[in-house]
Order: sequence, then C-alpha cells, then structure tokens
Amino acid sequence: MSTLAPKTPTWLDWHPNPSKPAFRLPPGTVDAHCHVFGPQAEFPFAPERKYTPCDASKDQLFALRDHLGVARNVIVQATCHGADNSAMVDAVRAAGGRARGVATVRPDVTEAELRELDAAGVRGARFNFVRRLVDASPEEDLRTIARKIAPLGWHVVLYFESADLPELEGFFTSLPTPLVVDHLGRPDVTRPVDGPEFARFLNFAERNDVWVKVSCPERLTVTGPAALDGERHAYTDVVPFARRVVTEFPDRVLWGTDWPHPNLVSHMPDDGLLVDYVPQVAVTTEQRRKLLVDNPMSLYWPDETPYCADRYQSDHSHGGNGSI
Repeated sequence: MSTLAPKTPTWLDWHPNPSKPAFRLPPGTVDAHCHVFGPQAEFPFAPERKYTPCDASKDQLFALRDHLGVARNVIVQATCHGADNSAMVDAVRAAGGRARGVATVRPDVTEAELRELDAAGVRGARFNFVRRLVDASPEEDLRTIARKIAPLGWHVVLYFESADLPELEGFFTSLPTPLVVDHLGRPDVTRPVDGPEFARFLNFAERNDVWVKVSCPERLTVTGPAALDGERHAYTDVVPFARRVVTEFPDRVLWGTDWPHPNLVSHMPDDGLLVDYVPQVAVTTEQRRKLLVDNPMSLYWPDETPYCADRYQSDHSHGGNGSI
C-alpha cells in the first residue's frame, strides 16, 4: 500500500459542524457547484496537482446536502485530481440520479470515453485559467475539447480571474458550446459594482447568453463573514455584485456552496451561513425559485420537471449517510 501524501501545510479543512440555515431552501434546490476530494486511499490525487487537500468524500458531501436541505448536486472535477474523473464519477453514480458532473478532459479524449462520462451523468467540461491552479490552458487544445463535447450537448464551465477577461473574451466567444462562468467571474469587490470592470463582465454575459454562478462570496469577500446586528447577513461586500447578476440574468444564474472550499486562506465558511446568503442576493420568491431550482434543472436535468425534482427533497434513500 502506497504512503498517503500529507496535506498542504496551510490547508484549511472544511467546516465539521455547519449551522442549520435560517433560510429554508425551496424544494428541489440544486447545489450547482461542489467537489469531492478522494478519499486519497481510494482515489489518489494527480501527481501534477498544485495542492494536496484533506479528504472530502461523497458520503460527507451527501450528508451536507441533507443537512442544508438541498435536493441535488452538481459535482465539479477538482484540480487536485487532474483529468482522472474517477472520484467525481463515483460520487455522481452513487447519488442515484440526484447528481450531475462536470469533468476535466484532455484534447486526446476519445468519443467512447466521452460517451461513458455522459452516461454516468457528466454534462460539462471545465476550463481553468487561474494560473495558481494550472500550469497552462492552451487555447487550441481547449478548442479541440469543445468541438468534441459539443455534439453531446455539454457546456463549458469557465474559471478565470476578472482581470484576465479582456485577454480571454475573444476565445470564450469562439467556443461552440454554452458557457457557464464560475463565481461571478471573480470580480474585485473593492471596486464599484457599476464601474467599468464589472460592466465589462456583465456585457460579456449578456451578449453571449452566458450562465453565471453567484457562488463563493467567501472567496471574493474583503470584509469577511461577520454578521450584522446579530442577523445572519454575511459577506455583505459581495452582495451587490451577486444581486446585480441575479437581477439582470434571472434565467441564467446558478448557486452552489463550493464545498469543501479548496484553497481558502482567510477562513473556512459555515455552509449554513452560505445558504443564508441566498435571500440577500435573490430577494423575491421568483428569483429564488429560478436561481435554486428552475435554472439548474433546465441545464442539468432538462427532461425532468421541477415537480419531479421536488420528490427528491425528502427521499434520502440514495447515497449519503455519513456525518458532517
């Protein structure tokens, strides 16, 4: 048996005892951005990884799902696993229809391999442009991948820093697939929400019918998670940016926890508080239903109605009896 690699010394483990949210998620809610790590003994991490995380298993993810009142998950391939999607696919399959996947694939991926991923529940491929996480993202290689996945009806998930959008925008618009942007395009929340930097992102999203995840306030915040006046109002510096996106693109926004929150350095968020962030950015019942249920269902389960999703809210018969 091989020796397990130790965690990155500065690694912050996920919250072991998240609070129960004050906000009750609507039936059928989808956590549209989360991950699994390993367990390393079963699913080794990629040799080329930039970090070594703690284990974060499918059972622990499913336990959090049930604790928060989430019905389904979209499990995004973690960079620590490279292009070996085994851990993600194992989790999607174990969810019994209550999960979809977003994979990382290489340009030499075969049609048979893609069809196997599709049959397992994968519906997209992630392109990562964050330099601290990947060595390079060659555009011609990514175009090749996009051309291969387009016939399956998959989308491309884009992860990039807001400062890099001017350089990348032309490439993004050339891709033959729907586009989904992680974490609001990572805006600098110290700058005005109506300033030119965020306006460029909004224009990009509007012109290209881009889907946007209003996720990861804990990753974008400067002020931190402090509550106001005893209320569970957190990450208030990120709220105007997320609220603007929800207002402008109500039919193309998604929400996710980003559990188990890789590579955070300032603090580890309380996932219950991340749920209570939702009504701050989606202020009407209609906005919340679209953000949490209708939009992710149309993207990841287009053949099922919201009513079908509702039945999963209380059905915990598939996967996940671990503890948080």
